[in-house]
Amino acid sequence: MEVGSNWTCPYCRHAQVVSYERIHDADSELKVQASQLASPRIRVTAVVCANEQCKQLTLITALSSVVAINSLVGGGRKNTRKVVKKWNLLPASTAKPQPTCVPEPLRADYAEACAIRDLSPKASATIIRRCLQGMIRDFCGIKKGRLIDEIEELRKRVDAGNAPRGVQHDSVDAIDHVRGIGNIGAHMEKDINTIIDVDPHEAQRLIELTEMLFEEWYEARHRREQRLKKIGAIAAEKALAKKPPAKDGPQTL
Repeated sequence: MEVGSNWTCPYCRHAQVVSYERIHDADSELKVQASQLASPRIRVTAVVCANEQCKQLTLITALSSVVAINSLVGGGRKNTRKVVKKWNLLPASTAKPQPTCVPEPLRADYAEACAIRDLSPKASATIIRRCLQGMIRDFCGIKKGRLIDEIEELRKRVDAGNAPRGVQHDSVDAIDHVRGIGNIGAHMEKDINTIIDVDPHEAQRLIELTEMLFEEWYEARHRREQRLKKIGAIAAEKALAKKPPAKDGPQTL
């Protein structure tokens, strides 16, 4: 990240251009000896959101080391560095702010999955699996004993045209894929020596599916309800305006 680059605040999702006075970016050598890491360095990046209603601080640190020393034409050398570890200190996770039209338990599961994505991708995938099951039960009104049974019932309703607005075949297929991936974290293989891993990038794809369904299901329904409510309010206002004014009753002296 550098001055003049495009950046989106992780707190308020406000898109902006990074300005000189809102960023601190410093790289420091760690003066230690006999480390397994060659010439370790720490980079600290801090950015303040330009949105007046936000102004939150994003803080990131990264540890890097030299992985290759390249000779330059005409003499001299150039080090090739690789990031060994990166920490998102503020905010603690990549979770995007979700509107209140998404039920709080689902928002909590989503935020937790984001928070542990790098620490335990398998656990993150398992929580996303639970979050999607909660969405099927809440948004689609399907409650059965097992997630696989709930997915099959939802698939039948989509085929019959009885699924809630916004629920599509490809969405159901994607949820079924998440069920399988989430099972890796939820259930041990019959052969305990068989290790099937989930990496952070794969867990992130599941998180992004959840974000997409939050938008396509809950947010789209909320926007539709709000627009129809406004139309109803306009109709009621016009109907009231059409009523003749009340006549004054007979006056008595």
